[in-house]
Amino acid sequence: MDENLTISGKVYDIIYQNQENGYTVCEIDSASDGLVTLTGYMPYISEGEDISATGVFANHPEYGEQFRVSYYETILPTDESSILDYLSSGIIYGIRAKTAEKIVNKFGADSLNILLTDPMRLSEIKGISAQKAEKIGQSYLELQSVQSILMFCQQYGISTNLAFKVHKTLGSGAISQIQENPYVLSDRVEGISFKTADNIATIRGIPKNSPMRIKAGIKYIIDTLCYSQGHTYLPKEMLISNSEITLGVTREEVENGITSLELEHQLYSDVVNKEEVYYLDTFYQAEQYVARRIASLSSYPPTVSLSEKEILPIIDNAEKSSGILLDDRQKEAVLASFTSGCVVITGGPGTGKTTTINTIIKALSEMQLSIALTAPTGRAAKRMSQVTGLEAKTIHRLLCVKPADDSDVQHFLYNESNPLPFDVIIMDEVSMVDIQLMNAFLRAVKRGARVIFSGDADQLPSVGPGNVLRDIIDSGIVPVIHLSTIFRQAQESLIVMNAHKINCGEMPDLATHDKDFFFLSRPSSESVCQTVIDLYKTRLPASYSVNPMTSIQVLSPSKKGVAGTINLNRELQLALNPPSILKQEYAYGNTLFRVGDKVMQIKNDYDIIWTKPTGETGSGIFNGDMGIIESISVKDRVMTVIFDDERECEYTFSDLDKLDLAYAVTVHKSQGSEFPIIIMPVCHFAPMLMCRNLLYTAVTRAKTIVVLVGSQQATQTMVENNDEKKRFTGLLGKLKAISLFTISGDNK
Repeated sequence: MDENLTISGKVYDIIYQNQENGYTVCEIDSASDGLVTLTGYMPYISEGEDISATGVFANHPEYGEQFRVSYYETILPTDESSILDYLSSGIIYGIRAKTAEKIVNKFGADSLNILLTDPMRLSEIKGISAQKAEKIGQSYLELQSVQSILMFCQQYGISTNLAFKVHKTLGSGAISQIQENPYVLSDRVEGISFKTADNIATIRGIPKNSPMRIKAGIKYIIDTLCYSQGHTYLPKEMLISNSEITLGVTREEVENGITSLELEHQLYSDVVNKEEVYYLDTFYQAEQYVARRIASLSSYPPTVSLSEKEILPIIDNAEKSSGILLDDRQKEAVLASFTSGCVVITGGPGTGKTTTINTIIKALSEMQLSIALTAPTGRAAKRMSQVTGLEAKTIHRLLCVKPADDSDVQHFLYNESNPLPFDVIIMDEVSMVDIQLMNAFLRAVKRGARVIFSGDADQLPSVGPGNVLRDIIDSGIVPVIHLSTIFRQAQESLIVMNAHKINCGEMPDLATHDKDFFFLSRPSSESVCQTVIDLYKTRLPASYSVNPMTSIQVLSPSKKGVAGTINLNRELQLALNPPSILKQEYAYGNTLFRVGDKVMQIKNDYDIIWTKPTGETGSGIFNGDMGIIESISVKDRVMTVIFDDERECEYTFSDLDKLDLAYAVTVHKSQGSEFPIIIMPVCHFAPMLMCRNLLYTAVTRAKTIVVLVGSQQATQTMVENNDEKKRFTGLLGKLKAISLFTISGDNK
């Protein structure tokens, strides 16, 4: 084996650099060896920078002798000319050539020391504000620690983008923390799996039955299964058997690990349906609180309430002013909203939920009550605003996301100690609210307020853990009004009528072609894919004079397969937004992002800053938000996205795992949204996806046009399959237990 050598020099030319993983081919001008070609993982280097590299010389069959780098470090310049070159390279955020010249002219050879020890002095220079000076100082300080962390992570196969996250999450002491406990990576750094942390632990000699490893593995297993399958807990035997197999340890060792996690309050045991189960702390506490708060809302009347005799004239006035006449069930819903602290209004499309909500708003407004409208997604909130004529906010915006520098674990400004000021809060699309978001919302509802939930319980449950709306309805603890009458105007829509047929287990009308619901028969997944592309790009825009990027949405049951979202996005991107010398692009993992692409946020980000054209600023972009890529700067490693409510956000390349192409999205991801036109491939996917409520959810996402493309047999399979995958949730049991306790107490 060749002995490692160390060579030093100034970076003369960067021939190639992979922005994602940091792999670089460059030439350095070495005093001892002249121009030397270096290859290896060297992120964050730039031309004009002095570096020291350790590695070996090797002959490449095509490019000749190269120096393969295993480790490198930056040699900071000491003379003014070299410092100017270094600062002008763009390696430090906020400093370009002109700013670099100003800094060196002001501070000379002491410039780098000023940046490190007293960066606020930069504000002495004209054009550099105190805020900018602080950011420059932070950037330089981070640069000093990030390079060593990047190289440390690289030796374990952790990509540069994830290494940036390691630095952001664990700080400058990341290396020592990882050396002490590699599982801090999977516990705390989003995107790093237990498998990666486990590999590092193996290399560092940590035994397979180490309590540290077993505890981290148990948390990984319960967390992964809960988030991927919507559970809030796992049965004891399922957790133990999965842990034994995955970790390769004994049952006794797993049980000891569980006991230890319980003592540390990271796991909680409970009994659900006479079965011993285990919760992660967050889900256990959330279910407990939601159950108590729903029970409290249902048990105590609102602060301001009226008798039925007083309410009926108010309803009559609301009907007259709106020019509508409520049916008995709708009137019952309005009455319940006056007398109860919590009400659920549920029903399918065309059954008058919107009319009922508008009547409730008019009636309660007569009592001078303050009312807030909210929904889980931006699109759902926008639609709520359109049909009510009042402002509606997403739940996250209603609760007000805290600034990024807030150290409190609570994400929202409004909570138990600082409740929302509203007397009435109406929440739409509740079926997609998971247990954690419902927990945060209810903590912010003030005592004596009314909460009115509206949603369709027959749609898919939330993407996140829990089955909140269904559990509340089934508990019987709050008034639930099921709207079932399909009104005459809605009966004219084939979308509405077919949605109800599907929900009742009947085949939709696939033969009619002169309304708003169309079926195109195609024999194979490949032909389905080609038809979807043709519809999206050509046929539908020509027929309805719409912009496909804003008006058409492809919904697929699956990510995988020819008709899955991954392949459809690739093909639709090529068809609608092909490569161009005028459009910058950047590959992140297996996804190629290009200026002009339609994208979706796939993870909640409470910290990202957004700006609107009006100058309004805020923070937080959330799962399901959609936008268009406005610009990509490979040099600055940033991408700008304009979301459809005009919020502009800047993403660093290390955060691109929070975005995905969105020409096609899964039906699950479409929850809470409404699109003018939807196209859905209906062919044979994984059996668990071939179910009735998935097809029903997809069809009810369309406002004006539905086009199903595929086979009648696959459609029939979905309609006939009413087997919903069981979710392990304990909210229903907790609500019933509280209800029984209350009844028992009342009897005493």
